[in-house]
Amino acid sequence: MINTRHQPIATILALAMLPLSGFATDIYLPSLPGMAAAMHVSTLQIQFTITLFLISYGLSQLFVGSVLDSFGRYRISLVCLLIFALASVAIATTHNIYVIYAMRIVHGITVGIVVAGKRAYFVDLFTGDRLKNYLSLFSIIWSTGPIVAPFVGGYLQAAFGWEANFYLLALIAVGFAVLEFLFSGETLAQPAAFQLRRVVGIYGTMLKTGPFILGITMLGLAYAMVMVYNITGPFIIEHHLRLSAVTAGYCSLLLGSAWMVGGFISKATIHRPFFRKLTINNCLQLLFAGLMLATIRFADNLYTLVAFAWLIHACAGYTFNIYMTFCMTRFPKNAGIASGLTGGLTFMIVSGMSYGIVNVLPGRDQHNLGYSYLMLILLSAAVIGLAFRGEVEKEKKVALS
Repeated sequence: MINTRHQPIATILALAMLPLSGFATDIYLPSLPGMAAAMHVSTLQIQFTITLFLISYGLSQLFVGSVLDSFGRYRISLVCLLIFALASVAIATTHNIYVIYAMRIVHGITVGIVVAGKRAYFVDLFTGDRLKNYLSLFSIIWSTGPIVAPFVGGYLQAAFGWEANFYLLALIAVGFAVLEFLFSGETLAQPAAFQLRRVVGIYGTMLKTGPFILGITMLGLAYAMVMVYNITGPFIIEHHLRLSAVTAGYCSLLLGSAWMVGGFISKATIHRPFFRKLTINNCLQLLFAGLMLATIRFADNLYTLVAFAWLIHACAGYTFNIYMTFCMTRFPKNAGIASGLTGGLTFMIVSGMSYGIVNVLPGRDQHNLGYSYLMLILLSAAVIGLAFRGEVEKEKKVALS
């Protein structure tokens, strides 16, 4: 079990590992055009490395929750960090796109297990308002990955080439593993016996809980807005606007701050009426996407691209923070499964929506990006409407009874 003397350090360490998924995705975004050129592959082929990571990241979390609830979080996470480091070195030392595909799947699986375990860490150790406070910090803390990673990646690309990004990921993973070994420990007080029928029953209960599933859908749509930019933004900036990888990194740095700002605003409005604040936020996104498309006609440049994307991402961060807290507190007795199912389904939605939209609306220019945002915003509005109607019907049933 975790040493209580080390718990403050272990808690900081758990928070620090939450951005690992965003860091592993975003650090090489400024390198995407360079990687495609170096390996003589198409834009879609190199973008598919991100999609494979997201799919494997999501799938691993779908099934790992029950394992974490039965066998603990600590040792499994420690092993996964070391495997992640080895996969990162393998990517850095090859120019074979299919090897990179395989290693990005390994990345997704291992990071998914680590992050699901660290989310469950907080449900294991904290309760009440203190737990809600930590959960409301998740998206804020997580956003440091997308803020820092592409900024660092842009400079690594310019100075050393794309391979340096993956060497850095390996060093980070090894560093985390050493700190985990020294200061962390097991937090699962009462492991649940791994009984397939019981586990399937828990999954079934969660999947039948309408508000929980609609909440996960909102998480997926919110992050898909960010991922669509992540996949297409570097190509718009470097190919359409003819700017450098360092510039693309700075833009991603700025847009990462939007997610964090959205999280802070969400935390500040935590006690405001739930559906009212979501509806206002969704209307603002719709307004910003409309203005982005209208502005392109006379101002198609880096400033309009980043300004409107920043506003839309801030609103997405606001939505994500609200629903992450909502989903993670629904099933405290099965925190590992709830954490895994939330993360898994979220990123399955993200991978499917982002790659599908990019195929229909390739990242050629700001015009296509604006329509991609608009599509996701309208889908979010439909989900909010379904969730609100469900709550109204629930209240009617309670009143009649």
